[in-house]
Parts: sequence; C-alpha cells; structure tokens
Amino acid sequence: MSDPKDPIDPFPTQAHPPVSPFPPLDEPVAADPSSDWIGAADAHDLPTRENALVALGRFAFPPAPALDEEGEASRARRWTSQTLFVACAFLMIFNAESLQNWARQQPPGWGQSTVDKLATVWVDQLALLGANLPVDGLRDAWRDAQAVQFDGAAEDRS
Repeated sequence: MSDPKDPIDPFPTQAHPPVSPFPPLDEPVAADPSSDWIGAADAHDLPTRENALVALGRFAFPPAPALDEEGEASRARRWTSQTLFVACAFLMIFNAESLQNWARQQPPGWGQSTVDKLATVWVDQLALLGANLPVDGLRDAWRDAQAVQFDGAAEDRS
C-alpha cells in the first residue's frame, strides 16, 4: 500500500494498476471495539436532513394556522354548496328529459306551459350535443335486460 499523501494519477501511464487509497477487499476489516457499540441505539433515531426544496417551500409558504370552529363550519358549507352545484349541473345536462316529464304532469297553466316550452328547447339543444346518448343507451340496455327470458322458453323471433 502506498502513502495516503501520494496523489492518485488520473491518467496512469504505467502497466501496473494505479495505487488505490482504499484497502484491498481481501483484507479483513477490524471489528468495532465494544466501547463503540450502544445497544439501545436505533438507526431510525438518527437525525435526517430535510430536502432543500421542502425547506424552501415551508419558508416561502408557511402552513396556515389551524381553523377554529367557525372556519370548519364555513369550509363544510362551502364544500356542500359546491357539491350541490355540480350535482345540479350534471342532472340538468344528462337528465333533462325528467324536467320535461315533470312539467307535463303538472296541472295546466301559465307556469306549466312556460316550464314545458323551456324544457323542450333545453332537451332539443342538448340532443344536438349528444348529451342524451348515455341516457338512451342505459334505457335500451335496461329494456333489453327486461326482455331476456330465463325460463327456457324460446322467444318468438318473427
């Protein structure tokens, strides 16, 4: 082994391999003295270094203080309002025929005829976009499932 102060030649020109500052692998490594060993030590107790980006993010955007009871209640109301809005929009697009059917079941009058006309125009416009296709497909699948006979009787296919 060479002296550790000798510089390592980055471009060896000699035929023999360059001298390594590391001990060869075949030499046994001396065991740690028993005074170095702490029986109660756990590797998970060692301090870990935080990621630099996480630390920068925490510095730039510190976490907000915890919400009080009023803040929790307003968050719950906001979530409920948003959920109801999304559900209503979904039903107005994909279940528009129900509004039309409901309007036709009401007693005749100015309000009923107005809602019926608006619903008819709404359904016709959504049909141009194809929003009625999923409902029609499900309705057809349901009718096909109802038409299936499981008693072994042959269907009349004429």
